[in-house]
Amino acid sequence: MVFGKLSLRVRIFIAMLLLVLIASVLIAIVTIHQYNEEAQDYHADRLDRKEAAIHEHIDFVLRGRQNTYEVKTENIPLIFKEKIYEIAAIHELQINLYDLEGSLLKTSRATISNDTIAKCIDAEVLNALSNNVERRHVVKNTENGETFLSSYTYITDERFKPLAILNLPYLENDDFLNKELNEFLERLGYAYFFMLILAVILGLLLSKYITKTLKTISDKIKETRLEKRNEKIHIKSSTEEISTLVNSYNSMIDELEESAVKLATSEREQAWREMAKQVAHEIKNPLTPMRLSVQSFQRKFDPTDPNIIQKVDEYSKTLIQQIDTMSSIASAFSNFAKMPAQQNETLNVVKIVKLALDIFNEDYITFIAEEEEVIAKFDRTQLIRVVTNLVKNGIQAIPNEAENPRIVVSVTSENGNVKITIADNGVGISDENKAKVFEPKFTTKSSGMGLGLAMVKNIVETYDGSITFTSERGLGTTFTVIFPK
Repeated sequence: MVFGKLSLRVRIFIAMLLLVLIASVLIAIVTIHQYNEEAQDYHADRLDRKEAAIHEHIDFVLRGRQNTYEVKTENIPLIFKEKIYEIAAIHELQINLYDLEGSLLKTSRATISNDTIAKCIDAEVLNALSNNVERRHVVKNTENGETFLSSYTYITDERFKPLAILNLPYLENDDFLNKELNEFLERLGYAYFFMLILAVILGLLLSKYITKTLKTISDKIKETRLEKRNEKIHIKSSTEEISTLVNSYNSMIDELEESAVKLATSEREQAWREMAKQVAHEIKNPLTPMRLSVQSFQRKFDPTDPNIIQKVDEYSKTLIQQIDTMSSIASAFSNFAKMPAQQNETLNVVKIVKLALDIFNEDYITFIAEEEEVIAKFDRTQLIRVVTNLVKNGIQAIPNEAENPRIVVSVTSENGNVKITIADNGVGISDENKAKVFEPKFTTKSSGMGLGLAMVKNIVETYDGSITFTSERGLGTTFTVIFPK
């Protein structure tokens, strides 16, 4: 659902607007319904008042001195021959008089139209009228889009004997009420338009207030890292729910720091154990031939041998060679363990990289620089170490039988950073080894301790830089080093 994917702030804002809109629609519907009911009650009451007044007027005519006719059904047309027009004009309502069988006796209309005045009353109306306790029946009809209320009552003599049936057609004219309703809805529309604007403002402020604390917590959670010290959240005033959430986060930070300390201690111990194993392994390698050489010399030593000097010289060379190997092992571990000091020496990176490449005799190494000077703050020795290690790896990755060996070293400047790339067309790195490239003591070569790339990564990250690589099996590898100037 799209609404569920929206942020809490947007959902609160939309909910506020929907609340106002739904409330305005409901109130408008209730108002229209109320006006319709009031209109119906108004017309019914008005018809009752008109009917009562006309009955009183008819009774006055029937019992008046001016009436010279006998009061009976047959004389109704004669009694109201002229009076019916006067009564209709006074009360502003059409009057129809029927006999007790439902036939038309007299009407106040000047001309009788078959379309508008029934000559006879329907049998259903007569039955309803005669069976009604109130001796009154009202029918509601709609003609040509107009609604009529038609009431039927009996006209009685002095003894309350029915003489005729009085029919009053009443037109429900709602023009005045509709005008009032439209005016009210218009005012209501203005009021709700103002409320809608107010709801927009309040919705923005309220949603911002509610989500401000949640955003603070969210930002803190995003910044939470296992390898660094995380700050706790301090909020002066908040709701009970937010306070619970903040307290839970702060408790989690305490537990996280405790876990991080334990993990760091465990990792350091594991690293030292692994390092000790590696050092022991690398030292044992030259010690074995040294031991064999000493034992062999001890067995074969003969002072009278005419070639004794040559043999001692060969024996000494073998020992010196193994001692040099051990020394290089010690230097490699020492260099890896030594963190590069950030001296922030201002230097020309292009010049230093050129200087680092001068120690290599391979003629297939190419250097490219877009500018003659790329000034940055970096330790000169560490920068040379980074370049020489990466170039040395590129040389070792190219097979001896390669027809067109190539290593391209480039220095560029982009967005306030220095970018150094070392690309070779060697054998490349297999997919299973890509994740292990920067791990200490990982190597695919028959010699070496696998500390070169780990040391390079350590140096670059110390200067807030990054090192990445892309490689395709059989096509070569490109290392990219980026660090701020």
